[in-house]
Amino acid sequence: MDILYTVAGFLVGFVVGLTGVGGGSLMTPILVLGFGFAPAIAVGTDLLFAAVTKCGGVFVHNRRRTIEWRIAGLLALGSVPATVIAIWLLKGLQARGINYEGLITSSLSIALILTSLVLMFKTRLVALSQNERLSAVRVLHRRFQAPMTIAAGVVLGFLVTFSSIGAGALGAAILFFLYPRLRAISIVGTDLAHAVPLTAIAGLGHMHLGTVDFVLLASLLLGSLPGIFLGSHLGTNLPDKVVRPVLASMLLMIGLRFAL
Repeated sequence: MDILYTVAGFLVGFVVGLTGVGGGSLMTPILVLGFGFAPAIAVGTDLLFAAVTKCGGVFVHNRRRTIEWRIAGLLALGSVPATVIAIWLLKGLQARGINYEGLITSSLSIALILTSLVLMFKTRLVALSQNERLSAVRVLHRRFQAPMTIAAGVVLGFLVTFSSIGAGALGAAILFFLYPRLRAISIVGTDLAHAVPLTAIAGLGHMHLGTVDFVLLASLLLGSLPGIFLGSHLGTNLPDKVVRPVLASMLLMIGLRFAL
């Protein structure tokens, strides 16, 4: 095991505990830009890393009854088939000897930019979703809530499989918009409940493709768990209005870097 990977796991875990932003938004770029891993290896390893680290959160939320399993099921109804199709597409490209690193890199860029925008405009997004005076919002919530949830799951399935990013911040933003009356803690719990099977299935698919580094995975997990514990205890002392713009700006710059 390389101690630097463990340190990276600790730092990412610390920031996740501090801000609540999904580790994929930080871990995958660090593995690619910082350690020089191939994008596919970084994505595949990070997917299993995310599945393992999020399990504890689901257990806690389930005990507290802060998971809306019906909503998580609707998301999975779209994301699981999309993930299987995405892995099948990557397998097909691999079998034909076609390099799909460009697809992974482009997906990383899109996912990072979207995540940064969600962090920047989260307050406005929540306010818009709660404005029932807008006919479009009212119709969306009353008639198309379920199908839009499934459709959102499809988008997340493809995006997460190709980039390992989106199951956290983007998933939560979608739930905030589609279910404005749901408590914030239930949004987090439901998002986690959906993220675990999504990242696990996508990660196992990447393992089948041979794009998971298990030594790297073990090193990251060794550092991330204490990092999350420490960050979650210190996070209550930092103002969200300061942390969120800084993190969003950083993710936007990294996303643009992948786009170039």
